[in-house]
Amino acid sequence: MADAVRKLSAAETPLYREAPNNIEAEQALLGAILVNNDAFYRVSDFLKPSHFYEPLHRKIFEVAGELIRMGKTANPVTIKTFLPADEKIGEMTVAQYLARLAAEAVTVINAADYGRAIYDLAIRRALITVGEDMVNIAYDAPVDMSPADQIEDAERRLFELAETGRYDGGFESFSDAIKTAVDMANAAFMRDGHLSGIATGLRDLDRRMGGLQPSDLIVLAGRPGMGKTSLATNIAFNIAEAYKPAQQADGSFKAANGGVVGFFSLEMSSEQLATRIISEQTEIPSSKIRRGEISEMDFEKLVACSQTMQKIPLFIDQTGGISIAQLAARARRLKRQRGLDVIVIDYIQLMTGTSARAAQNRVQEITEITTGLKALAKELGVPIIALSQLSRQVESRDDKRPQLSDLRESGSIEQDADVVLFVYREEYYLKNREPKPGTEEYIKWEMEMNEARGKAEVIVAKQRHGPTGTVQLGFQGEFTRFFDLAEDSHLPERFE
Repeated sequence: MADAVRKLSAAETPLYREAPNNIEAEQALLGAILVNNDAFYRVSDFLKPSHFYEPLHRKIFEVAGELIRMGKTANPVTIKTFLPADEKIGEMTVAQYLARLAAEAVTVINAADYGRAIYDLAIRRALITVGEDMVNIAYDAPVDMSPADQIEDAERRLFELAETGRYDGGFESFSDAIKTAVDMANAAFMRDGHLSGIATGLRDLDRRMGGLQPSDLIVLAGRPGMGKTSLATNIAFNIAEAYKPAQQADGSFKAANGGVVGFFSLEMSSEQLATRIISEQTEIPSSKIRRGEISEMDFEKLVACSQTMQKIPLFIDQTGGISIAQLAARARRLKRQRGLDVIVIDYIQLMTGTSARAAQNRVQEITEITTGLKALAKELGVPIIALSQLSRQVESRDDKRPQLSDLRESGSIEQDADVVLFVYREEYYLKNREPKPGTEEYIKWEMEMNEARGKAEVIVAKQRHGPTGTVQLGFQGEFTRFFDLAEDSHLPERFE
């Protein structure tokens, strides 16, 4: 009986299933393009040659696209010279097939619908490939690939497919890369402040860096007490507050200004982080907010500020000791659900690696984390600001300004980062060296203290696409706030 059931089910199951495709839709779209080249622009922003199922159709679409972009006419006569003349489609030559496509063309009005149908079928074919790979790998899993690794790999491929409509990550032609570079320059020209990246809200830092560049790993480092978290929080809030969405052709939204920020706070709870931001915005010291030492007027200010802040797209994840794989998965999810333009991580040394090898050696673990962060920044196309601790050797020097060699487990952090920023406040060190009042040293110390009070330096120690140097900022410790110093040209006249 069991054999009979098995035979019956085998007979009902087709041995061969063709991948989803619609040759008629491909023919209709190509015909419309050959009759009226304007049809190409209705589909060119989302449809690529690789989305066509039939190899000849891919070639026709590619050649037609190249001709149209060059301002030439694409029709059966001009296109046939660029296609293999000896190829046969059934009984027809390529030239006859092109003429038939044009003769049976539909109207241009339907072009976008046909293009969308072709695109959707291509995505379904790619999904089948991802699914088949998942099944095959799960059956014949290599020894060194854990189920968690496979889940992360599948999630990454599905995310790429959802974001870009392809997951192969293969070669990109140089002309596409040039087009992207020119588009970026144009966006910078049109944007406020002429920045190619996302503005941090700190004028002098933006000038030095051109904003936060997509797919950059920006390491922000400093000794405890320098204000790393404060600066990162300030930047995150400025970006989220400036967020203005702009609708794209496909119905999705992209940031025209500012951006959606994902803040991974491994050290502080989300409540502590929110208190810092409220303190910075209302100019009420956070210590007073925590102890409840505030007046009724201050409380009204707090409520008004919190109502404004509830609308800004700043998302906080307060998981301590998060692994690089978990962080990547959550960032992808946030990008799919809410959008994501900037990631902030506070801080690298509190993260954990995922591989067994990394767990045995701290330097290898940090290497895995920084390499993973750089790969994630490229994959999501967003800047990642990762905070990092500095080693104690800074304290033993007379000049306590940090250097690249001070980065803890520095090799990989320095190597993988596109930009390395150090936060340094002379005031912090001077305060700890106060001499006895009334002495000559005290007078000298007081002059130095007056010069350094309320000032901070952000040292750009490394930058792949810009100059290094130092940016001067103001710092208000009680509100944990960094701000731009007035430019000399905007200061009142001074008479000596």
